[in-house]
Amino acid sequence: MNDPLFLDPRLVELYDAQASWENEILIGGRARRRRGAEFSFYMPLVMAADTVLDVGCGTGELLRLARQAGHTGRLCGVDPANPMLQVARKRTDIEWVLGEAADGGWDREFDLVVMTGHVFQVILEDQVIRTMLAAIRSALAEHGRFVFDTRNPLVRDWESWMPDVVWEFASPDGAVVRKWHEIEAVEGDLVTYSTTFTSPAWDGPIVIRSSQRFHDADTVSSFLSGAGLAIEEQFGHWDRQPLPDTSPEIITIARRE
Repeated sequence: MNDPLFLDPRLVELYDAQASWENEILIGGRARRRRGAEFSFYMPLVMAADTVLDVGCGTGELLRLARQAGHTGRLCGVDPANPMLQVARKRTDIEWVLGEAADGGWDREFDLVVMTGHVFQVILEDQVIRTMLAAIRSALAEHGRFVFDTRNPLVRDWESWMPDVVWEFASPDGAVVRKWHEIEAVEGDLVTYSTTFTSPAWDGPIVIRSSQRFHDADTVSSFLSGAGLAIEEQFGHWDRQPLPDTSPEIITIARRE
């Protein structure tokens, strides 16, 4: 699940800045999901669990914020992108594991497993999804829960990923970075697109090609059931509103069957 966006050191430096509530500015188009709303949903769950595993933790921002907020239990993040994990490892009172969920070998060790930021969508192969979910089930304690999010394909969010929809945010050195998407192909549930980043501090633009899968609610349920996980609750918004067809998100809380 190593999206190229997570491997370029220049973009890793920008990751938290471009995702943050404070710095993101949208130019043109409609309003988009903000990191603040997402973390407001996840943080109470993390703070209430004694042991937490973050799969696809990236730079580890969620776990770092939990520790800063006073979480005293076990916090562990796993991610296959070494440049992202190098940023996470600046915080030494959290466990950081380079690799996939299956590499941890965890056995009923976590009260909560989370997968934030639509990471589920960058895992493109069915068998890789099944292997990951099996590892997550194994990592969950008897009454543990797995919480993750994916975009609702019925809303067709990718149709707004156009070059005239531009984000601006400040890089760590203060330079203004601009970012936009352009759709290249839509084949079934797979959307392939490019992301362009520009900054006056660089010699030229950075263009990254990525793909995401847009799973509907039935597909999500099927994957979970096949891994021995049962859906406990689902929401369509970060404020825990229900999941009608028009909801932008499919936010799922699952448990061991």
